[in-house]
Amino acid sequence: MTRIACWLLACALGCAAADQNEKENVVAAVNKLFQGMSAGDAEMVAASMTADAKLIAVQDDKVTTRSGADFAQRIGSAPKGSLLERIWEPTVLIRGGIAAVWAEYDFHSNGKFHHCGIDAFLLVKTGGEWKISSIEYTTETQGCKPSPLGPPQK
Repeated sequence: MTRIACWLLACALGCAAADQNEKENVVAAVNKLFQGMSAGDAEMVAASMTADAKLIAVQDDKVTTRSGADFAQRIGSAPKGSLLERIWEPTVLIRGGIAAVWAEYDFHSNGKFHHCGIDAFLLVKTGGEWKISSIEYTTETQGCKPSPLGPPQK
């Protein structure tokens, strides 16, 4: 292999690793939100989002919008450990300082399945950190496929 071919291969492998690391950072930002939800920690939830973040829920033909601050406040009033949301096999897209995450999810309240759907997160990189700027999600109570993660751990 020529030096140029070796350099190109090394660069491609390094870029792929960097891209994978950044995708992991984006998913970690989403998981920070879920950790805050599970802990009933309004500050952690708020810290995972931009100050002007929005949440948009779609259930059948009904669309509900709330601010990230309102969502964080509601989470803070939930008993610790009562909420569990999980995503799997996320599709992560990144370009520059914006990212998108699309994934199936399930949601459990007080240890019982509540609903499933699709989570769609938009994130921005600010101050070297990924923050959620928007969450859009479906709320489905029927036709939910079993999670490949298995039942929630107690």
